[in-house]
Amino acid sequence: MATLSLSLTSGCRAQKPWPLWNSYANQFIDQQGRVIDHGAVDRTTSEGQAYALFFALVSNDRARFDKLAEWTENNLAGGDLTQRLPAWSWGKASDGSWHVLDANSASDADLWMAYTFCEAGRLWHVDRYRTLGKTLANRIAQQEIVLLPSGTTVMLPGSQGFHPSATTWFLNPSYTPPSLLEYFARQNPQGPWAQVLAALPEIVRTSGGFAMDWMAATQDAGIGPSAPPMTVATLTADQKAPTPVGSYDAIRVYLWAGIADPHTPQVSQELASLSGMANFLSAGAVTPPLKVGPEGQVIDSAAPPGFSAAVLPFLLASNRKDAEKVQHDRLTATLDEKSGLYGRSGLYYDQNLALFALGYEESRYRFEANGQLRLKWK
Repeated sequence: MATLSLSLTSGCRAQKPWPLWNSYANQFIDQQGRVIDHGAVDRTTSEGQAYALFFALVSNDRARFDKLAEWTENNLAGGDLTQRLPAWSWGKASDGSWHVLDANSASDADLWMAYTFCEAGRLWHVDRYRTLGKTLANRIAQQEIVLLPSGTTVMLPGSQGFHPSATTWFLNPSYTPPSLLEYFARQNPQGPWAQVLAALPEIVRTSGGFAMDWMAATQDAGIGPSAPPMTVATLTADQKAPTPVGSYDAIRVYLWAGIADPHTPQVSQELASLSGMANFLSAGAVTPPLKVGPEGQVIDSAAPPGFSAAVLPFLLASNRKDAEKVQHDRLTATLDEKSGLYGRSGLYYDQNLALFALGYEESRYRFEANGQLRLKWK
């Protein structure tokens, strides 16, 4: 994909510097536009590329956006994002070469990428990005969204590997941000998006009021918490599946609900179903739980700073301002002034959660009720 013109649309207001985005880019994005997770043997994921594209748009960082888009297309999609969904994992192979390590897709990254391309096309008036986003969305609908026998429409976590038997489907609640689903439901009313959004409360809901990393839909038992599909797949006949948990994936469910416009369909129901987290933090907890069981039992309370960031918009949306201040203070106390990143180790995932949460709190972006972006610079 040829790099597009770097000129910005006339009439845009100057964007104030975003120190956290600049620190993140300096630490994790190379000159080619590759997002590098240094804590995971320098691998690159489609998630990292998708998130960085979104933050570059929020920051009006067109030059970096173009590089991110070009690297993603050339390296994760064989040079053409109109022909295939991006591979989720790219990095160093055992023979020392660098290439795609796992060609399967990750639907959350695909969804964020499709959305961001569509909105970049609208906000920067770039037809190619707009049409590329629509093409990706159509491919997601074809390859990653399924109708269950129960009549529920869901988005699978990827195009392969999450429907291991005729009666079982694995789901990841954090892969379905309501704002993005509503956006595509408005863009394509004939598509499956409104039905996926309508199913969201059922996918998120658990008896303990905490989101789970993984859910399983079965023909007999409906939708309920599950151990990770890769763990379930390796069990022998005499082994019992581990306890389902809410942890690194699930923390994004609170974030997506918190940053959504409150009038977005299903958001009020989703916030209500997550009362376990709101109540736990309102009871004086200094940190969110790192790991929670399906009945609401806290298994590990020592969450990293990114978890505190992720719950900030959620607590505000839930009218828990005192608890929000506790988490905001905790996050602020972890800022490394030298690196400009959060946490002693400045880990990749923590910074992504902080960029979403603090960018929202600083009003750098908002989602409208129809899912469109409202940006400070526009």
